Amino acid sequence: MTDNKLLPAPDTKRWVARRKAVIVDAVRNGALTLDEACERYQLSIEEFHAWQKAIDAHGVAGLRVTRLQIYRDAPPTRSNKPSY
Repeated sequence: MTDNKLLPAPDTKRWVARRKAVIVDAVRNGALTLDEACERYQLSIEEFHAWQKAIDAHGVAGLRVTRLQIYRDAPPTRSNKPSY
């Protein structure tokens, strides 16, 4: 069982990538159940699964909100139409 001192506080408001990764790791290692994690941290199951997918696809860096904002706010690519 993981020491609860290593887990973020239940009232955490600022979710940096490292804290998200600790929660995902705790669930994967059995220190918390998914239901316990969601209840303790006021997460939806969908949000937790999104964190898990981001870690699996891009590592801890994939959890950075800035990365998500950059991808979401990126302007559409230009078309190759000639301008006259």
